[in-house]
Amino acid sequence: MRILFITDYLPYPLISGDQIRVYNLIQRIAKHHDVALAAFLASAEQAKAIAHLEELGCKVITDTIGEHRHPLAHLPGLVRFGLAGTPLELKFLYSQELAKKIRNLATAIDFDIVQIEKERMALYLEALPLREECKKILVFHNISSVQFARIARVTRRPIKKLRALLHSLQTRRWEPRYAERFDRCATLTAVDRRILLAANPRLQVDIIPTGIDTQIYHPLPQDNIMPKFLFIGSMNYSPNIDAVLYFCHEIFPYIRRMLGVAEFWIVGNNPVPEVRRLSGDSVYVTGRVEDILPYYAKTSICVVPLRAGSGIRGKILEAMALGRPVVSTSIGCEGIEIEDGKHLLIADSPLEFAKAAVRLVTDKKTYRSITAEAREYVVAKYDWEDIVDKLLRIYEELARSCNP
Repeated sequence: MRILFITDYLPYPLISGDQIRVYNLIQRIAKHHDVALAAFLASAEQAKAIAHLEELGCKVITDTIGEHRHPLAHLPGLVRFGLAGTPLELKFLYSQELAKKIRNLATAIDFDIVQIEKERMALYLEALPLREECKKILVFHNISSVQFARIARVTRRPIKKLRALLHSLQTRRWEPRYAERFDRCATLTAVDRRILLAANPRLQVDIIPTGIDTQIYHPLPQDNIMPKFLFIGSMNYSPNIDAVLYFCHEIFPYIRRMLGVAEFWIVGNNPVPEVRRLSGDSVYVTGRVEDILPYYAKTSICVVPLRAGSGIRGKILEAMALGRPVVSTSIGCEGIEIEDGKHLLIADSPLEFAKAAVRLVTDKKTYRSITAEAREYVVAKYDWEDIVDKLLRIYEELARSCNP
């Protein structure tokens, strides 16, 4: 089959959960089918990634996103989007040039499947030629109305709060309705599937989660359990920013009081100034790193103190595969069907979160039991090979629907 992926940014280098997801899908699917990819370049430096993706057998077309433009330059487009009832935020990821390149490519190649990764890229459906034989899949990485309502609840900046609330309200009706234009939809979690179907029961929605390569990620040594805590994630993403601020200001003081000495490592690309200012007094902000494994190796416990966002947390699956126990809020591990006290520890107040983190440092039996159960769980439920096999079966079902 001929398959076109459309996503926001090139999925290489692997510096975010979304990029890791798309890369693993493309890498494996390209072994069985002809794959093309349309995406934005986040920077001129990222153009080097094209050669790597082409080595996988993937044809790549790109455009540079115009986020550097003056806000007033977007005004005419925002007016058009508003009049059409389209969420205004989508304007900032819509490029006429990328749409033109997609249209030209899809005219030259009769794609059997077009898979749009991320709901905020859904509008590029309109760039595709009208061909009944070409089946379209929209993958929701998040349910935007939920994600942005949560961001609005925790952010302290009035303008950011208003913008998040507006986007939440606009997407609540638009996304479930627009999704009807696709032959199939997918979410990353059962929670998001239920939300999407409640908003529009006419949709056909599968669950295609983010996975982990359990053949590469092996458990790390556990010889010395130290009071060293790790958070991994893109540090210009609002829910992650709120999470580390919340941990440092409201949870970490309790941990220090209980243990006396502790370290907190914040590892992720593009830390915003308010995150960089956390650095110091046993808090370390690394910025982008080439390899995350040394940071898992030097720390003992992963923390996911998220109070916003939705979708699946690849960082939790990664930690489980590597033999590092996780303390998470309920929102942080939402969508992963795991058991509190067996696969990880869940806590939603600062004091309870701190107690859970300290318990893993001081109770070696609990530490080792949770890491063993968690590793077994991700191998059984979240291996990439099984996930891609499920997606390939969906492709085959869609192809058969053209030729009954």
